[in-house]
Amino acid sequence: MSLPPRLPTVSQVLELAKAFGMSLTEADAASFCSLMAGSIASYARLDELAEPKLPVKYPRDPGYRPPADENPYNAWYWKTNITGAKGGVLAGERVAVKDNICVAGVPMMNGSRVLEGYVPDVDATVVTRVLDAGGVIAGKAACEDLCFSAGSHTCATGPIRNPHNPNHSTGGSSGGSAALVAAGEVTMALGGDQGGSIRTPSAWCGVFGLKPTWGLVPMTGGMPISYSVDHCGPICSSTENIARLLTAIAGPDPHDPRTINARGGNYMEALTRDVKGLRIALLQEGFNHPVSDKATSRKVRDAIADLQSRGAVVEEVKIPMHLDGPHIWTGIILEGAAEMMIKGYGMGNNWPGYYTTSLQEAFARGWRSRPDDVSETVKLVLLLGEYMHRNYHNRYHAKAQNLRVLLRAAYDKVLGDYDILAMPTIPFPATLIPPARCASRDLRRCRPQHAAKYLSI
Repeated sequence: MSLPPRLPTVSQVLELAKAFGMSLTEADAASFCSLMAGSIASYARLDELAEPKLPVKYPRDPGYRPPADENPYNAWYWKTNITGAKGGVLAGERVAVKDNICVAGVPMMNGSRVLEGYVPDVDATVVTRVLDAGGVIAGKAACEDLCFSAGSHTCATGPIRNPHNPNHSTGGSSGGSAALVAAGEVTMALGGDQGGSIRTPSAWCGVFGLKPTWGLVPMTGGMPISYSVDHCGPICSSTENIARLLTAIAGPDPHDPRTINARGGNYMEALTRDVKGLRIALLQEGFNHPVSDKATSRKVRDAIADLQSRGAVVEEVKIPMHLDGPHIWTGIILEGAAEMMIKGYGMGNNWPGYYTTSLQEAFARGWRSRPDDVSETVKLVLLLGEYMHRNYHNRYHAKAQNLRVLLRAAYDKVLGDYDILAMPTIPFPATLIPPARCASRDLRRCRPQHAAKYLSI
């Protein structure tokens, strides 16, 4: 239990006022101190009240950190064997959980030294749902440092290696989840996606990944990056397993207001549908980027042509605003992450949902004491996000959020006539893992053609 809050001193009030550009006398500051007494008493009362906790329904032991011979791709952070209900849609399936998702009693690092040693006291909602559906939690999948990388080289426990070629990246930030599925160690895994973190590793590891509709799957008990773009979803060995895992984890959660309109279902029913008559829009703006790989583009077009030969209707479409999507995303994610995740100690504020307070405290302690230990990508996001916040007063973040409405409407307009928008998940194949000496400030020299991708989330 933390120490009860104390009234600020006169000097502390003067320091706070100075930081906000106010001019207070010592008498003013003393007056404010006395006015704060009632509110501080309320904070003290909060310390005496017991907060609700997410349920931990199934017994387990803490598991163990696997040695190198059990972890050839460095894709596991921790191994467990937590069994749930005896039956259900996931009966007997071993599921890996991305290490930004809480599993009670099992260490969680989120790929970062600033969280090393933290052991959650709750199960995330998706973990409980996996166990309720008969699944087995096989362990925690390694991920990028605070999930701030689309490569697989910033994890504090070492690079996560692609099972198809260990010299190459899995992609990130859910690289461990995708690698474990690709290596056949599990058939299902949970990932997170704020800007490609399910989709990129799934593509580069040759497995199936789904970024669900925002708010369909609860993030309760997961460490977010920015609430407006956080998603949790499945990475699996087959489309059938995607449907099974999504069936288990989707649906409303009273602890996550984003899910208020979520309507889960039996997604396995869709597997029996014929592709005949399926309307596919091939998005022109998804191809022919400066970094597009010809073989990647050809394989995507060949796959779409195969569906067309089976009766699907395929037409090329244009959505010019698609090319501005990355710019809109940048405006949202940089300040959103700096304010909510880093300065907000992993949870932020003004969120009317569940707060994992033990995670918030652990991150605050680690961040305050070890800020130099985060990856270069985390430092980049914090520095640039804070620069934009201080100098431009959230203007660009706000404008990007408003523009997101137009971008979504542009996609929805096309999807009014088509069932699917098709394009390469990422327009080039898996890149080499950069040398250990190659910090993000050197990536333009190490991998100039793909440097920008390594600096995204």
